[in-house]
Parts: sequence; C-alpha cells; structure tokens
Amino acid sequence: MNDSLFPLASSTWSAEEYAAIERVINSRNFTMGSEVRAYESEFAEKLGSKYAVMSNSGSSANLLAVAGLKYMKDSRLTEGDEIIVPAVSWSTTYYPVHQLGFRLSFVDIDSETLNIDPQKILDAITPKTRAIFAVNLLGNPCDLVELSKIAEKHNLILIEDNCESLGACINSKYTGTFGLAGTLSTFFSHHISTMEGGITLTDDSNLYESMVSLRAHGWTRELPATNTVYNKTGNDWDDYYRFVLPGYNLRPLEIEAAIGREQIKKLDNFVTTRRENHQILLGLSSRFPNIKLQRERGDSSWFGFSLLLTEHLVGKREALIRNLDKAEIQSRPIVAGNFTKNPVIKHLNHSAIPALPHADNIHANGLFIGNHHYNLTNQLGKLAEVLENFEETNV
Repeated sequence: MNDSLFPLASSTWSAEEYAAIERVINSRNFTMGSEVRAYESEFAEKLGSKYAVMSNSGSSANLLAVAGLKYMKDSRLTEGDEIIVPAVSWSTTYYPVHQLGFRLSFVDIDSETLNIDPQKILDAITPKTRAIFAVNLLGNPCDLVELSKIAEKHNLILIEDNCESLGACINSKYTGTFGLAGTLSTFFSHHISTMEGGITLTDDSNLYESMVSLRAHGWTRELPATNTVYNKTGNDWDDYYRFVLPGYNLRPLEIEAAIGREQIKKLDNFVTTRRENHQILLGLSSRFPNIKLQRERGDSSWFGFSLLLTEHLVGKREALIRNLDKAEIQSRPIVAGNFTKNPVIKHLNHSAIPALPHADNIHANGLFIGNHHYNLTNQLGKLAEVLENFEETNV
C-alpha cells in the first residue's frame, strides 16, 4: 500500500478479485486455459470488438499487433516500410516496429491534446509509408475520426496503442476499436489491473489467427482445424507441435484472466469516477492559470492528469517537482516525453527526425500526476493549493 497523500496509482481490487484467485488455485489449472478464453470473450464483447487476444503485458499486446500484421495472410507490410508514430509515447510503442524490420517515422503532437497531430501525419507520408501507429495518451482519444479518413484516403493501416485509455470513447465507440488492431494494458497502474496483462483487439479474422499463433511459439495448437495460418492435418500428435510462424511466448496466466473477468465488470464505475475527478480538477484550474491541462477530445477515461508549465513558469519544473514531493504528491514525466531524446534512439531504425517543438516542450516543461477510481476531492484540493502557491512565488 502506498502511504503518499496522492500516489500515482492504487489497487482496484476487492473481495471479488481475491475470490477469483482462490478459484484458480483450487482448480490447479494455472497456465493459459479456460479463464483466458472466457476473459477474451467478455472483454471483446464489452468493447464491441470481434476478437481479443490476451497476452502477458500491454507491451506484448503491441508486439503481437505489429507481428500479427507482418505475418498475417495477405499482409500489406514488408520489411523496410515506414510506420508513422507520435514523438510522445512509451518505449514499447516503438520497439516492435524496429524489431520487426520496419522504419519509425516520428511526427509531432498537438500542443493542446498531446496526441499525434493529423496535419503532421499528412506531411510525413511518403511512398514507403504503410501504417499509422496512433497513441491515445493518458486516457485521451486521438482524433480517430480524422485519422481513419487519412488512413482510408492513403491506403494506410491504422493501429491504436490504447494501453493508457481503456474506457475512452468517441461518439460512443471505444478507443482501441477504430484501427485494424488496438492494444490495451492491464498493469497495476491502469484502469483495470490483472497484475500484468495486455489485450489486442481486432475485427479481422486473419490478423486474429496470426496473433493467436504468434502468442504461443508460432505453433498451430490453439488454431481451428481450418485457418488462415496453416491448416491442421487432423493428427493431434503432430498438430500440437507444428511451428509455422516465428513466434514468442507471450502467454498470460489463468489467475490474471480470472482477475480481469471481475475487473471488467467494474470498468464503467471506475471510468465514471475518473471523469468526475477531472471535472473537480477542471473547476480548480483557474487557481493556476499558467499551468495547462490536457484538452479532452471525445470522452476521456483520464488515466492521469498532465500539467504543462507556461509563461513565466517555463524552465521551473524541477522546483515544482520538489514542492509536489514535499506535499506527498507523486509525479512523473508525461509518459516518456519526447522519446527521440532517449539514448536508445541510436539503436532504432527511423527516418530523419523532423522538428518536434511541442514534444520538446512537454519533455522540458511537462509532468503528470495520477488519477484513481475513487473520489479525489481532498487530494486535488491539496494539489491546487501547491500549484497556486507555486505560481504566486514564481512571478
């Protein structure tokens, strides 16, 4: 248990989750099985997707999405193709693109929403561009309607990294379901928690079967007899050990899936409270006018709250962090800031990096604090007090 006044994350579990763990322990079935299959079905139904593939993390969900697209029947991706990505995201948005032989094409974000800028996407499209890997940042949807139009017009694949935005919507449609593939994370700090865990959504049966094979060694064991990857012979002894794709071991545990089945029932209430907390913070924001909040598009599920220093506060982030620490308010960078500033960039295959002024700005002047599934009136009041005092003492 975190004893801070305002921690970054907190447990969402109650008696139901511990009962689910006990159920799996009593079953003595721990590796991927019936609980995982049930959770996948229930998750897909909840979000309005045809298929869901559970894996051992959101990072693995991203890996499965990109690998699945590469190896699926009638794939439109070839090694060396470019995939457009925002300059602000977590590392494992980018790594699968590089690891599977594609080239990262970084573009800047919108200064208000902090999500990928559609105009910058248009500027970045080349004859080698094959996909857009959009990221719904901190619970807030990208302009997925416009991105869908761009993808259709330019014959591009749209992928969504929705790991931070479970429960967010645009026009009552869940984020993570706009693209050919959408990914989610159920790590401890996320909207629902299965300890570790990820989900990849798709409506495409070819992609689904590709990901099912890739998740477990690239074999055919979990596939139906007739499938788009490699048809079975009918000899189980052979079919269980036939390897057809260069896969991984990304399998989740039954315990994680059993917990997820309880957590997904609570998602609506969790998201409602997170949205109510945002309204509280929005009402307090006039007390710190030179610290900008992320602008909402659609209906955000508010993973956390970004704070961007402006005007005379620019360059003073370290001092603010110290003040927040003294008040027991935990903070972190806005995801990974401008990811291209990380030393790992020298190891990644990428196109020439353009000017990224908005990503640079949040890299230097941005931070975020957590949001939770419970009411934060007191904690947000303390935050507003710290931010107001910071503004007054840094005129």
